[in-house]
Amino acid sequence: MIDQFVQVINDFARYIIPLLLVGIPFYGLVVKKIKVYELFVEGAKDGFTIAIRIIPYLVAILVAIGMFRASGALDLVLAGLSPLLSLIGFPTENLPLALMRPLSGSGSLGLLTDLVNTHGPDSLYAKIGATMFGSTETTFYVLAVYFGSVGILRSRHAIVAGLIADTVGILSAVYICRFLLS
Repeated sequence: MIDQFVQVINDFARYIIPLLLVGIPFYGLVVKKIKVYELFVEGAKDGFTIAIRIIPYLVAILVAIGMFRASGALDLVLAGLSPLLSLIGFPTENLPLALMRPLSGSGSLGLLTDLVNTHGPDSLYAKIGATMFGSTETTFYVLAVYFGSVGILRSRHAIVAGLIADTVGILSAVYICRFLLS
């Protein structure tokens, strides 16, 4: 049953990107009668100016993440949470990734790579980590960079919503992978 589902998803995934790359411009040209290329170039110019505007916020969040890791605070948090999470079946090997993911995409990618190299790509830990990586967001990075670049100062509700979504994604990754893969 699961193998058939995976096969159908793989067959669908093989064609979805080429379909979107051809279908969206075709829809714009034929159905909406808009100049797709000109609008694309205009959007690319806007994207470049936004990228220039967010650089200070990007530097600030990267420095803060580096300080968090270098200070040993991450290790203290890991040591404090490990016993509690092992009671609910959360693998302690995935805890660093779960804590780093809301902070840094590159940091969490490094931790995921370490999981894969340490336990192997077919291990449950690596599969949980990959699912966790794909089902969560770099919440603090997004808030610092994007909210900061457009001048949004009050983001407390966005932080709570983002962290709740990350928690659901992390816990779902653990339990769904355990259910489907073990």
